[in-house]
Order: sequence, then structure tokens, then C-alpha cells
Amino acid sequence: MTETASPTVAPEPVEFRAVDEQIALALGAAVRPRPVRVAISEAQGLLCAEEVVAEHALPGFDQAAVDGYAVRSVDVRTAGEEPVQLPVVGEIAAGSRQPRRLQPGQAVRVATGAPLPTLADAVVPLAYTDGHQAKVTVHRRVPSAGYVRRTGEDVQIGDVAVRRGDTIGSAQVGLLAAVGRSKVLVYPRPRVSIISVGDELVDVDRTPSVGQVYDVNSYALAAAARDAGAEVSRVGIVSSEPKRLREIVEGRLLMSEVVVVAGGAGGTAGDEVQAALSDLGEIDMTRVAMHPGSVQGFGRLGPDSVPTFLIPANPMSALVVFEVLVRPLIRAARGTRNPHRRMVDARLLSPVTSTKGRRGFLRGQLLRDESNGEYLVQPLGTSGTHLLASLAEANCLINVDEDLTEVAAGEQVKVTFLAQRA
Repeated sequence: MTETASPTVAPEPVEFRAVDEQIALALGAAVRPRPVRVAISEAQGLLCAEEVVAEHALPGFDQAAVDGYAVRSVDVRTAGEEPVQLPVVGEIAAGSRQPRRLQPGQAVRVATGAPLPTLADAVVPLAYTDGHQAKVTVHRRVPSAGYVRRTGEDVQIGDVAVRRGDTIGSAQVGLLAAVGRSKVLVYPRPRVSIISVGDELVDVDRTPSVGQVYDVNSYALAAAARDAGAEVSRVGIVSSEPKRLREIVEGRLLMSEVVVVAGGAGGTAGDEVQAALSDLGEIDMTRVAMHPGSVQGFGRLGPDSVPTFLIPANPMSALVVFEVLVRPLIRAARGTRNPHRRMVDARLLSPVTSTKGRRGFLRGQLLRDESNGEYLVQPLGTSGTHLLASLAEANCLINVDEDLTEVAAGEQVKVTFLAQRA
């Protein structure tokens, strides 16, 4: 009797979610923190949450723009043809509050920023004169309003000094101070909690035993979140014991706009994390058509539906998933108009290979040809997803389309800028 071979059953194809679909899902969960009023010294780097209307003109009075002599321009109109002498009847320092009146045919010595005396409509710079104290000789004429900062020349009463949505930099801080604002309403940085899960992990201040590794993710992801503009709480290593993990995450949901759990996706550990958090809300575990880091989870947990990411334990994969998905959400929560990094076309200096059906995010070093301005990119460490050192050297991610398995040297690719080195 002849045995009949069992028919071979082909494995079901794995379905992948498109990268852009996963990004849209994450961005749709972005919630901007409620505005808070802070001292202007604490507002730098934050987005303004109000229209700051000037209640005072800037400058608030006509003032000298240079050291020199306040005059009536009509009295020095012939100075370009022949020297004009004027008696100096006083001196006004910056900050002077004593009013002074200028008579026709007179001059008053003024310092930069000093208020102009009544009737004066111009300032003759010291360089245009002989600099004498009692009687000054003027060698060059100046027009009306010459070397004078007029009242309201910078900002008029009722002007918007800083607009809602503007990022407050040093100039905006200075402008707020100049219009007399000590505090300003801003959108605070979104609070991000970073958690590492894994029984094999030890903190960097301990010596790992056999089978143990340092906790890289909580440090690297916390730094990435700060770079994105978040206020970061690095929770560090948390036990995978379900009750303890659930308690920690539940607590962080009450004080965060975003929670990231590294080591929460893939394998048995990922299943345990998902089970431990399941009663906090629905977590969508899926495969995203990207590499590295295709296996990941996303949900909106807790009473406030806080966006929560479960990402791979591999540090390289974790950082790429953070860059592609978590960073844009943080930027959107900050109110940034375009939450995505800048992208450019660049010519490959070496060939790259990629996984078919998944968009590749490969490490690279972006250069520029000084002769023609063309961007060039050198792939780094493309042979494995574990090469964290190559990401430290990278200043960009090379984007390889899902339908490509290899791209030859000399071909054009899309490249995403990473943070610029100082």
C-alpha cells in the first residue's frame, strides 16, 4: 500500500499596514496641552497661545539713534556747503526724564537712546562735527528725522507684537519685554513618558551578568523625545510582571500626553505587555510595512485616551520607529505647522538593498557637492538592524520604496534629515 503524501499548506500571507496609514493614525491622536501663562524668561522655544497686542508704542518717545547733537534740521541745511556753528546749550543722557526745549539756532549734546528735546527733529552724529562742548561746528547736513528713532517706529499701539502660533525665540522674548509683558500665554511642551520593559535589562550604573544587557532604549528614546520638543520623564526599566507594569503605565497616563513602551512589541514579551495593558484601552498590534521595526502597537489608553506606543526592544528599530511615528506626533502636539522632518533628493554613492513590500529607513551620511550643490548620500551599516553605532554616525535616513529591493549607486533616493550636529 502506497502512502499518500500530505498536501503542503502554504502559509497565509502576512498583511502589512502602509506606513503612511500608521502615521496618519498616530497624528490623529495628537492632543495639544492646554495653554499656560509663564514668565517670558521661561517661554523660549514654546509656541505662543495668544495674540500679544502692544499697549505701548515702541519706542515710546522720539530718541537719538546715535551719539551726537540734537538740532533742528533747518538750522544745518547749509552744512554741506560751508561749516555751521551752533551753541551747545546742554546735554541729555540716555534715561533722562528732565524735559528740555531747544530754541532755533541751538544744539543739545545727546547720547544714543536719549529723548530728543522739544523742537529738535534730527541728530547730527559726532563724526559730522568737531565734537566741541560749548560751540559745535557741523560739517555735514542731516535731513529731518535723520538719526532719530521716532515714537512707534518699531511697534505702534494696537500692533500685534507676537502672534498666536509663533515660536518664541530670543527676538520674541526681547519684543515681549520691550512692550512691557512679563508673562505670556504659551502651549507647554507635551509630556512624554519613556518606559523600558525586559527582564534582561539592567541600568547603566550596574554591571550586567551573563544574559543581561544595558537599558539603552529609555536613555536613547528620552533624548529623542527632548530633541522633538517634549518634556520627558524617563521612567526607566519596569518589570514585565503584569500587575506592576499595569500600575506604572496607568500612573504615567495621568501625567503624560504620550507614553512609549520599548520592548512592548514582538515575541512573547510583546504579548505579555499587551495582555497586561488590555483593560486600559484597546491596543492595535500590527505589522507596518517598514523596516526596521515593522512589529509595533498603538492605542489610546486611560480615561484621557493618551496615545501609547508599544515598540520593539531592539534599540536601532526602536529609534527608527520613534523617528517615523512618535516624533511627528510630538511635533503635532506642540502645534508645529509641519510635524515632519525636511526631505531632499540625493544621489546614492553606494548601492543599498531593502526588503520587498516594506519601506526601508536606512542609515546614511548626507553630503553636498560644493561644485553644483547636489546632495549625495553614503549608506551606513545597511547589513543589519542591530548596528546602533551606524545610527550615531548617520545624519539622515534613506527612504527606499516598498516595491524596491535594491537601488544602484548613482540613482536618486529620498532622504530625511536627522538632527544637525553642532
